[in-house]
Amino acid sequence: MDQMTLWIILGVVAVVIIAAVVAVVMKRKGAPAETPAPAVPAVQPEPTPAARAESAATAEKKAADESAAEAREESEPETEESEAPATKPAAVEKAEPELEPESEAAPKSEPATAPVPESEPAPVAKPEPAASRFERLKARLAKSANPFGKALFSILTQDNLSESDWEDVEDTLLLADVGAEASEQLVDELRKDARITGEKDPEAVRAMLREKLLDLVGRDMDRSLVASRPRPTDAGPSVIIMVGVNGTGKTTTAGKLARLFVAENKKVVMGAADTFRAAAADQLETWGSRVGVPVVRSDKDGADPASVAFEAAKVAKEQNADVLIIDTAGRLQNKSNLMDELGKIRRVTEKTLPVEEVLLVLDATTGQNGMTQAKVFAEVIGITGIVLTKLDGSAKGGIVISVQKALGVPVKLVGLGEGPDDLAPFDPEGFVDGILG
Repeated sequence: MDQMTLWIILGVVAVVIIAAVVAVVMKRKGAPAETPAPAVPAVQPEPTPAARAESAATAEKKAADESAAEAREESEPETEESEAPATKPAAVEKAEPELEPESEAAPKSEPATAPVPESEPAPVAKPEPAASRFERLKARLAKSANPFGKALFSILTQDNLSESDWEDVEDTLLLADVGAEASEQLVDELRKDARITGEKDPEAVRAMLREKLLDLVGRDMDRSLVASRPRPTDAGPSVIIMVGVNGTGKTTTAGKLARLFVAENKKVVMGAADTFRAAAADQLETWGSRVGVPVVRSDKDGADPASVAFEAAKVAKEQNADVLIIDTAGRLQNKSNLMDELGKIRRVTEKTLPVEEVLLVLDATTGQNGMTQAKVFAEVIGITGIVLTKLDGSAKGGIVISVQKALGVPVKLVGLGEGPDDLAPFDPEGFVDGILG
Protein backbone atom coordinates (compact mmCIF):
# COMPACT_ATOMS: atom_id res chain seq x y z
CA MET A 1 0.00 0.00 0.00
CA ASP A 2 2.76 2.24 0.82
CA GLN A 3 4.41 1.62 -2.50
CA MET A 4 1.15 2.06 -4.29
CA THR A 5 0.62 5.39 -2.62
CA LEU A 6 4.11 6.46 -3.47
CA TRP A 7 3.63 5.68 -7.16
CA ILE A 8 0.39 7.61 -7.20
CA ILE A 9 2.06 10.59 -5.67
CA LEU A 10 4.91 10.38 -8.14
CA GLY A 11 2.44 10.08 -10.99
CA VAL A 12 0.59 13.18 -9.85
CA VAL A 13 3.85 15.16 -9.51
CA ALA A 14 4.90 14.03 -12.96
CA VAL A 15 1.59 15.15 -14.45
CA VAL A 16 1.92 18.53 -12.73
CA ILE A 17 5.50 18.91 -13.97
CA ILE A 18 4.53 17.97 -17.50
CA ALA A 19 1.61 20.38 -17.41
CA ALA A 20 3.91 23.19 -16.15
CA VAL A 21 6.47 22.40 -18.84
CA VAL A 22 3.78 22.42 -21.52
CA ALA A 23 2.46 25.74 -20.22
CA VAL A 24 5.91 27.31 -20.24
CA VAL A 25 6.58 26.02 -23.74
CA MET A 26 3.25 27.33 -24.99
CA LYS A 27 3.92 30.69 -23.40
CA ARG A 28 7.35 30.94 -24.98
CA LYS A 29 5.95 30.01 -28.35
CA GLY A 30 3.32 32.79 -28.13
CA ALA A 31 5.82 35.64 -27.19
CA PRO A 32 8.34 35.10 -29.96
CA ALA A 33 5.51 34.80 -32.47
CA GLU A 34 4.20 38.23 -31.56
CA THR A 35 7.53 40.11 -31.21
CA PRO A 36 9.02 39.16 -34.53
CA ALA A 37 5.71 39.91 -36.19
CA PRO A 38 5.92 43.65 -35.33
CA ALA A 39 9.66 43.59 -36.01
CA VAL A 40 9.22 42.10 -39.43
CA PRO A 41 6.42 44.49 -40.39
CA ALA A 42 8.56 47.35 -39.05
CA VAL A 43 11.35 46.44 -41.44
CA GLN A 44 9.30 44.95 -44.21
CA PRO A 45 6.64 47.72 -44.39
CA GLU A 46 9.55 50.10 -45.11
CA PRO A 47 8.58 50.98 -48.68
CA THR A 48 12.14 51.32 -49.72
CA PRO A 49 11.58 51.16 -53.48
CA ALA A 50 8.62 53.54 -53.36
CA ALA A 51 10.49 55.97 -51.17
CA ARG A 52 13.42 55.80 -53.49
CA ALA A 53 11.23 56.36 -56.51
CA GLU A 54 9.57 59.24 -54.77
CA SER A 55 12.88 60.80 -53.75
CA ALA A 56 14.11 60.35 -57.30
CA ALA A 57 11.07 62.22 -58.57
CA THR A 58 11.66 64.89 -55.98
CA ALA A 59 15.30 65.15 -56.98
CA GLU A 60 14.29 65.53 -60.62
CA LYS A 61 11.85 68.25 -59.67
CA LYS A 62 14.50 69.98 -57.59
CA ALA A 63 16.89 69.77 -60.50
CA ALA A 64 14.26 71.30 -62.77
CA ASP A 65 13.60 73.98 -60.21
CA GLU A 66 17.31 74.70 -59.89
CA SER A 67 17.62 75.07 -63.65
CA ALA A 68 14.63 77.42 -63.60
CA ALA A 69 16.30 79.37 -60.81
CA GLU A 70 19.48 79.56 -62.88
CA ALA A 71 17.45 80.84 -65.81
CA ARG A 72 16.00 83.50 -63.54
CA GLU A 73 19.50 84.35 -62.38
CA GLU A 74 20.50 85.12 -65.93
CA SER A 75 17.51 87.37 -66.47
CA GLU A 76 17.55 88.90 -62.98
CA PRO A 77 20.66 90.34 -61.30
CA GLU A 78 19.48 89.39 -57.82
CA THR A 79 21.42 86.25 -56.82
CA GLU A 80 20.35 86.13 -53.19
CA GLU A 81 16.77 85.34 -54.06
CA SER A 82 17.72 82.77 -56.73
CA GLU A 83 19.79 80.82 -54.19
CA ALA A 84 17.05 80.71 -51.57
CA PRO A 85 14.59 78.68 -53.69
CA ALA A 86 17.22 75.95 -54.19
CA THR A 87 17.02 75.10 -50.50
CA LYS A 88 13.29 75.59 -50.15
CA PRO A 89 10.45 73.16 -50.87
CA ALA A 90 8.65 73.39 -54.16
CA ALA A 91 5.60 74.96 -52.55
CA VAL A 92 7.68 77.76 -51.11
CA GLU A 93 9.61 78.10 -54.33
CA LYS A 94 6.40 78.43 -56.25
CA ALA A 95 5.34 81.27 -54.02
CA GLU A 96 8.73 82.93 -54.49
CA PRO A 97 8.06 84.37 -57.96
CA GLU A 98 5.19 86.27 -56.42
CA LEU A 99 7.58 87.85 -53.92
CA GLU A 100 10.33 88.62 -56.43
CA PRO A 101 8.29 91.12 -58.45
CA GLU A 102 7.75 92.99 -55.20
CA SER A 103 11.48 93.03 -54.55
CA GLU A 104 11.98 94.33 -58.10
CA ALA A 105 9.43 97.02 -57.51
CA ALA A 106 11.40 98.23 -54.50
CA PRO A 107 14.53 99.18 -56.45
CA LYS A 108 12.35 100.71 -59.14
CA SER A 109 10.61 102.76 -56.51
CA GLU A 110 13.96 104.29 -55.59
CA PRO A 111 14.25 106.07 -58.93
CA ALA A 112 10.63 106.99 -58.42
CA THR A 113 11.53 108.54 -55.08
CA ALA A 114 14.64 110.13 -56.54
CA PRO A 115 12.45 112.88 -58.00
CA VAL A 116 11.47 113.66 -54.41
CA PRO A 117 14.57 115.84 -54.14
CA GLU A 118 13.43 117.23 -57.50
CA SER A 119 9.92 117.74 -56.24
CA GLU A 120 11.30 120.01 -53.50
CA PRO A 121 13.04 122.25 -56.02
CA ALA A 122 9.89 122.09 -58.15
CA PRO A 123 8.30 124.99 -56.33
CA VAL A 124 11.81 126.33 -55.82
CA ALA A 125 12.27 127.35 -59.43
CA LYS A 126 15.64 128.38 -60.83
CA PRO A 127 15.43 132.09 -61.70
CA GLU A 128 16.63 133.46 -65.02
CA PRO A 129 20.30 134.57 -65.01
CA ALA A 130 20.91 138.31 -64.95
CA ALA A 131 22.96 138.19 -68.15
CA SER A 132 19.96 137.38 -70.35
CA ARG A 133 17.40 139.51 -68.55
CA PHE A 134 18.14 142.95 -69.90
CA GLU A 135 18.29 141.76 -73.52
CA ARG A 136 14.72 140.55 -73.14
CA LEU A 137 13.68 143.65 -71.23
CA LYS A 138 15.34 145.95 -73.78
CA ALA A 139 13.11 144.50 -76.49
CA ARG A 140 10.07 145.30 -74.34
CA LEU A 141 11.29 148.84 -73.82
CA ALA A 142 11.70 149.33 -77.57
CA LYS A 143 8.06 148.25 -78.06
CA SER A 144 6.69 150.53 -75.36
CA ALA A 145 4.51 153.49 -76.21
CA ASN A 146 6.39 156.41 -77.80
CA PRO A 147 9.88 156.26 -76.30
CA PHE A 148 11.22 159.81 -76.35
CA GLY A 149 14.32 158.69 -78.25
CA LYS A 150 12.20 157.85 -81.27
CA ALA A 151 10.50 161.24 -81.12
CA LEU A 152 13.87 163.01 -80.94
CA PHE A 153 15.20 160.97 -83.83
CA SER A 154 12.22 161.79 -86.04
CA ILE A 155 12.70 165.53 -85.40
CA LEU A 156 16.47 165.59 -85.85
CA THR A 157 16.37 163.78 -89.18
CA GLN A 158 14.30 166.55 -90.75
CA ASP A 159 15.91 168.94 -93.23
CA ASN A 160 16.76 172.49 -92.13
CA LEU A 161 15.71 172.36 -88.48
CA SER A 162 13.81 175.49 -87.55
CA GLU A 163 13.48 177.16 -84.17
CA SER A 164 10.14 175.48 -83.67
CA ASP A 165 11.76 172.11 -84.34
CA TRP A 166 14.24 172.72 -81.54
CA GLU A 167 11.39 173.73 -79.27
CA ASP A 168 9.73 170.41 -80.13
CA VAL A 169 12.94 168.63 -79.12
CA GLU A 170 12.92 170.35 -75.73
CA ASP A 171 9.21 169.69 -75.21
CA THR A 172 9.74 166.02 -76.00
CA LEU A 173 12.45 165.81 -73.36
CA LEU A 174 10.31 167.59 -70.76
CA LEU A 175 7.34 165.33 -71.44
CA ALA A 176 9.61 162.34 -70.97
CA ASP A 177 10.52 163.59 -67.46
CA VAL A 178 14.13 164.23 -68.38
CA GLY A 179 13.88 167.39 -66.29
CA ALA A 180 14.22 171.05 -67.21
CA GLU A 181 17.93 171.36 -66.52
CA ALA A 182 18.92 168.16 -68.34
CA SER A 183 16.60 168.98 -71.27
CA GLU A 184 18.11 172.44 -71.72
CA GLN A 185 21.61 170.99 -71.55
CA LEU A 186 20.89 168.37 -74.22
CA VAL A 187 19.25 170.84 -76.59
CA ASP A 188 22.15 173.25 -76.31
CA GLU A 189 24.65 170.49 -77.06
CA LEU A 190 22.66 169.27 -80.04
CA ARG A 191 22.29 172.76 -81.53
CA LYS A 192 25.99 173.47 -81.20
CA ASP A 193 26.92 170.19 -82.88
CA ALA A 194 27.38 171.09 -86.52
CA ARG A 195 27.14 167.42 -87.40
CA ILE A 196 23.52 167.33 -86.26
CA THR A 197 22.44 170.42 -88.16
CA GLY A 198 24.29 169.54 -91.34
CA GLU A 199 23.95 165.76 -91.38
CA LYS A 200 21.51 164.19 -93.81
CA ASP A 201 22.19 160.53 -93.10
CA PRO A 202 19.63 159.19 -90.55
CA GLU A 203 22.06 156.56 -89.26
CA ALA A 204 24.69 159.20 -88.54
CA VAL A 205 22.12 161.36 -86.75
CA ARG A 206 21.02 158.38 -84.70
CA ALA A 207 24.60 157.53 -83.73
CA MET A 208 25.28 161.12 -82.58
CA LEU A 209 22.00 161.27 -80.63
CA ARG A 210 22.87 157.97 -78.98
CA GLU A 211 26.19 159.35 -77.76
CA LYS A 212 24.53 162.47 -76.30
CA LEU A 213 21.89 160.42 -74.46
CA LEU A 214 24.53 158.06 -73.08
CA ASP A 215 26.40 161.05 -71.66
CA LEU A 216 23.20 162.19 -69.94
CA VAL A 217 22.32 158.74 -68.61
CA GLY A 218 25.86 158.30 -67.32
CA ARG A 219 27.81 155.51 -68.92
CA ASP A 220 30.63 155.54 -66.39
CA MET A 221 28.62 155.29 -63.15
CA ASP A 222 29.15 152.21 -60.98
CA ARG A 223 25.77 150.49 -61.02
CA SER A 224 26.79 147.18 -59.46
CA LEU A 225 25.15 146.05 -56.25
CA VAL A 226 27.55 145.75 -53.33
CA ALA A 227 26.36 142.20 -52.71
CA SER A 228 27.30 141.22 -56.28
CA ARG A 229 30.87 142.42 -55.97
CA PRO A 230 33.69 140.10 -54.89
CA ARG A 231 33.79 139.87 -51.09
CA PRO A 232 36.13 138.37 -48.50
CA THR A 233 34.93 135.05 -47.14
CA ASP A 234 34.64 136.48 -43.63
CA ALA A 235 32.85 139.68 -44.68
CA GLY A 236 29.45 138.45 -43.49
CA PRO A 237 26.09 139.10 -45.15
CA SER A 238 25.64 142.19 -47.30
CA VAL A 239 22.61 144.11 -46.00
CA ILE A 240 20.16 145.82 -48.37
CA ILE A 241 17.32 147.97 -47.05
CA MET A 242 14.43 148.56 -49.45
CA VAL A 243 12.62 151.90 -49.05
CA GLY A 244 9.87 153.68 -50.94
CA VAL A 245 6.28 154.88 -50.70
CA ASN A 246 3.27 152.60 -50.97
CA GLY A 247 2.30 151.53 -54.47
CA THR A 248 5.76 151.57 -56.02
CA GLY A 249 6.08 147.77 -55.89
CA LYS A 250 8.66 147.76 -53.10
CA THR A 251 7.80 144.39 -51.55
CA THR A 252 7.47 142.79 -54.98
CA THR A 253 10.84 144.25 -55.93
CA ALA A 254 12.39 142.80 -52.76
CA GLY A 255 11.12 139.35 -53.78
CA LYS A 256 12.37 139.77 -57.34
CA LEU A 257 15.74 140.94 -56.05
CA ALA A 258 16.01 137.79 -53.95
CA ARG A 259 15.44 135.76 -57.12
CA LEU A 260 18.19 137.71 -58.86
CA PHE A 261 20.67 136.82 -56.11
CA VAL A 262 19.55 133.17 -56.09
CA ALA A 263 20.31 133.10 -59.83
CA GLU A 264 23.85 134.13 -58.84
CA ASN A 265 23.96 131.13 -56.45
CA LYS A 266 23.93 133.35 -53.35
CA LYS A 267 22.35 132.43 -50.03
CA VAL A 268 19.66 134.99 -49.19
CA VAL A 269 17.60 135.85 -46.10
CA MET A 270 14.73 138.35 -46.14
CA GLY A 271 13.36 140.40 -43.25
CA ALA A 272 9.70 141.48 -43.29
CA ALA A 273 10.04 144.80 -41.44
CA ASP A 274 6.89 146.18 -43.09
CA THR A 275 4.69 145.43 -40.08
CA PHE A 276 2.07 148.10 -40.81
CA ARG A 277 0.63 146.41 -43.89
CA ALA A 278 -1.05 143.17 -42.89
CA ALA A 279 -0.31 141.24 -46.10
CA ALA A 280 3.27 142.46 -46.57
CA ALA A 281 4.94 139.63 -44.63
CA ASP A 282 2.73 137.01 -46.30
CA GLN A 283 3.55 138.48 -49.70
CA LEU A 284 7.27 138.37 -48.94
CA GLU A 285 7.02 134.76 -47.72
CA THR A 286 5.31 133.79 -50.97
CA TRP A 287 8.20 135.24 -52.95
CA GLY A 288 10.72 133.56 -50.67
CA SER A 289 9.11 130.12 -50.85
CA ARG A 290 9.41 130.09 -54.63
CA VAL A 291 13.19 130.23 -54.51
CA GLY A 292 13.84 128.69 -51.09
CA VAL A 293 14.66 131.94 -49.29
CA PRO A 294 13.75 132.10 -45.56
CA VAL A 295 11.80 135.12 -44.31
CA VAL A 296 12.14 136.51 -40.78
CA ARG A 297 8.85 138.05 -39.66
CA SER A 298 6.87 138.97 -36.56
CA ASP A 299 4.07 136.76 -35.26
CA LYS A 300 1.73 139.74 -34.93
CA ASP A 301 0.82 142.72 -37.06
CA GLY A 302 1.98 146.14 -35.96
CA ALA A 303 5.14 144.86 -34.27
CA ASP A 304 8.20 147.06 -33.96
CA PRO A 305 9.85 147.10 -37.44
CA ALA A 306 13.28 147.74 -35.95
CA SER A 307 13.05 144.59 -33.80
CA VAL A 308 12.22 142.52 -36.91
CA ALA A 309 15.20 144.02 -38.73
CA PHE A 310 17.45 143.26 -35.76
CA GLU A 311 16.27 139.64 -35.62
CA ALA A 312 16.70 139.25 -39.39
CA ALA A 313 20.28 140.53 -39.15
CA LYS A 314 21.00 138.03 -36.39
CA VAL A 315 19.52 135.12 -38.38
CA ALA A 316 21.42 136.10 -41.54
CA LYS A 317 24.66 136.21 -39.60
CA GLU A 318 24.03 132.87 -37.87
CA GLN A 319 23.18 131.18 -41.18
CA ASN A 320 26.21 132.72 -42.86
CA ALA A 321 24.04 134.17 -45.62
CA ASP A 322 25.48 136.16 -48.49
CA VAL A 323 22.69 138.74 -48.62
CA LEU A 324 20.06 140.10 -46.23
CA ILE A 325 17.19 142.03 -47.83
CA ILE A 326 15.04 144.07 -45.40
CA ASP A 327 11.67 145.22 -46.65
CA THR A 328 10.25 148.32 -44.93
CA ALA A 329 6.83 149.91 -44.78
CA GLY A 330 5.76 152.39 -47.45
CA ARG A 331 6.59 155.76 -45.96
CA LEU A 332 4.75 158.93 -46.86
CA GLN A 333 7.35 161.64 -47.17
CA ASN A 334 5.27 164.08 -45.08
CA LYS A 335 5.02 161.68 -42.11
CA SER A 336 8.08 162.57 -40.07
CA ASN A 337 7.50 159.88 -37.43
CA LEU A 338 7.39 157.17 -40.08
CA MET A 339 10.48 158.53 -41.77
CA ASP A 340 12.27 158.53 -38.43
CA GLU A 341 11.42 154.85 -38.13
CA LEU A 342 13.58 154.19 -41.19
CA GLY A 343 16.55 155.76 -39.48
CA LYS A 344 15.89 153.60 -36.43
CA ILE A 345 15.77 150.43 -38.58
CA ARG A 346 19.15 151.25 -40.02
CA ARG A 347 20.72 152.04 -36.64
CA VAL A 348 19.40 148.86 -35.02
CA THR A 349 20.48 146.69 -37.96
CA GLU A 350 23.98 148.11 -37.86
CA LYS A 351 24.40 146.88 -34.28
CA THR A 352 24.74 143.42 -35.85
CA LEU A 353 25.70 144.00 -39.49
CA PRO A 354 26.76 147.06 -41.50
CA VAL A 355 24.15 148.34 -43.96
CA GLU A 356 25.92 148.47 -47.31
CA GLU A 357 23.00 149.29 -49.59
CA VAL A 358 19.80 151.33 -49.41
CA LEU A 359 17.71 151.01 -52.55
CA LEU A 360 14.91 153.48 -53.23
CA VAL A 361 12.10 151.94 -55.26
CA LEU A 362 10.45 154.47 -57.58
CA ASP A 363 7.53 154.05 -59.94
CA ALA A 364 8.70 155.38 -63.31
CA THR A 365 5.15 156.43 -64.18
CA THR A 366 5.03 158.95 -61.30
CA GLY A 367 7.43 161.23 -63.15
CA GLN A 368 8.62 164.31 -61.32
CA ASN A 369 6.61 163.36 -58.22
CA GLY A 370 9.14 160.62 -57.73
CA MET A 371 11.85 163.25 -57.50
CA THR A 372 10.29 164.74 -54.39
CA GLN A 373 10.11 161.32 -52.77
CA ALA A 374 13.70 160.56 -53.68
CA LYS A 375 15.06 163.72 -52.09
CA VAL A 376 13.28 163.15 -48.77
CA PHE A 377 14.43 159.52 -48.53
CA ALA A 378 17.99 160.55 -49.35
CA GLU A 379 17.97 163.00 -46.46
CA VAL A 380 16.55 160.55 -43.91
CA ILE A 381 18.32 157.26 -44.51
CA GLY A 382 20.81 157.82 -47.30
CA ILE A 383 20.41 156.17 -50.70
CA THR A 384 23.02 154.19 -52.58
CA GLY A 385 20.94 153.26 -55.60
CA ILE A 386 17.55 153.49 -57.32
CA VAL A 387 15.21 150.81 -58.61
CA LEU A 388 12.82 152.02 -61.33
CA THR A 389 9.71 149.87 -61.68
CA LYS A 390 7.04 149.90 -64.42
CA LEU A 391 9.44 151.46 -66.88
CA ASP A 392 7.80 149.67 -69.80
CA GLY A 393 4.33 151.10 -69.15
CA SER A 394 5.16 154.73 -69.83
CA ALA A 395 7.07 156.95 -72.24
CA LYS A 396 8.59 158.78 -69.25
CA GLY A 397 11.90 156.97 -69.32
CA GLY A 398 13.62 160.30 -68.84
CA ILE A 399 13.14 159.86 -65.09
CA VAL A 400 16.37 157.82 -65.23
CA ILE A 401 18.28 160.95 -66.20
CA SER A 402 16.57 163.42 -63.88
CA VAL A 403 16.68 161.31 -60.70
CA GLN A 404 20.36 160.53 -61.15
CA LYS A 405 21.16 164.20 -61.78
CA ALA A 406 19.23 165.30 -58.67
CA LEU A 407 20.58 162.68 -56.23
CA GLY A 408 23.96 161.84 -57.63
CA VAL A 409 23.29 158.10 -57.21
CA PRO A 410 22.84 155.63 -60.08
CA VAL A 411 19.80 153.71 -61.23
CA LYS A 412 20.93 150.15 -60.46
CA LEU A 413 17.89 148.07 -61.30
CA VAL A 414 14.88 148.43 -63.60
CA GLY A 415 11.62 146.55 -63.81
CA LEU A 416 9.98 146.21 -67.19
CA GLY A 417 7.11 143.83 -66.52
CA GLU A 418 5.05 141.85 -64.03
CA GLY A 419 6.92 138.55 -64.40
CA PRO A 420 8.99 137.18 -61.50
CA ASP A 421 12.22 137.67 -63.47
CA ASP A 422 11.31 141.05 -64.97
CA LEU A 423 13.92 142.83 -62.85
CA ALA A 424 17.41 143.36 -64.24
CA PRO A 425 20.57 145.34 -63.58
CA PHE A 426 20.37 148.66 -65.41
CA ASP A 427 22.47 148.85 -68.57
CA PRO A 428 22.86 152.43 -69.94
CA GLU A 429 23.62 151.34 -73.48
CA GLY A 430 20.76 148.87 -73.56
CA PHE A 431 18.43 151.50 -72.15
CA VAL A 432 19.39 154.12 -74.77
CA ASP A 433 19.14 151.57 -77.58
CA GLY A 434 15.72 150.61 -76.29
CA ILE A 435 14.32 154.12 -76.21
CA LEU A 436 15.80 154.89 -79.65
CA GLY A 437 14.12 151.77 -81.05
